[in-house]
Amino acid sequence: AAAGLSYVGGYVINTYKSYDNFLQDKYTLVPAVIILCVAVVMFFIGLIGCCATFRESRVGLGLFLAIILVIFIAEISAFVLGFVYREKVKSDVQGTMRSVFDKYDGKNPESTVVDYLQEQLHCCGVKNYSDWTTTTWFNVTRNNSVPLSCCRQDAKNCTGSLDQPQNL
Repeated sequence: AAAGLSYVGGYVINTYKSYDNFLQDKYTLVPAVIILCVAVVMFFIGLIGCCATFRESRVGLGLFLAIILVIFIAEISAFVLGFVYREKVKSDVQGTMRSVFDKYDGKNPESTVVDYLQEQLHCCGVKNYSDWTTTTWFNVTRNNSVPLSCCRQDAKNCTGSLDQPQNL
């Protein structure tokens, strides 16, 4: 379990690099760091459990049980807090995404990240393609279209035009 959590924590940190313009708050790495810390703690707890079992120590097994119960209570608390604050996190992420989408001009680094995100996640805009109609880029270009990264991969001759929403 510790090795699995270490992999997940490392993967989250590595993936963060691709989306760091959207997640401007550096505290978004806190969950990944917590996952890595939990992995280290779990390794030592597993080691205590193995040693206590090998030696058939009642004190060691009692300590192992107490630690496992504390971890279980912490997991339940994390689940409840995640459930309670899910809307706040959702609105914060959407607000940050809207500000990055508003900086889109097709050339700057934020534009590259927006295009990458839309292509990788097969999406367009924060909620849908109509989000682009409120951006500065849309109003400046006045071509009634969205970036080509919004085009479906299987769409042929997609121009990003809002007249053909089936291609987006």
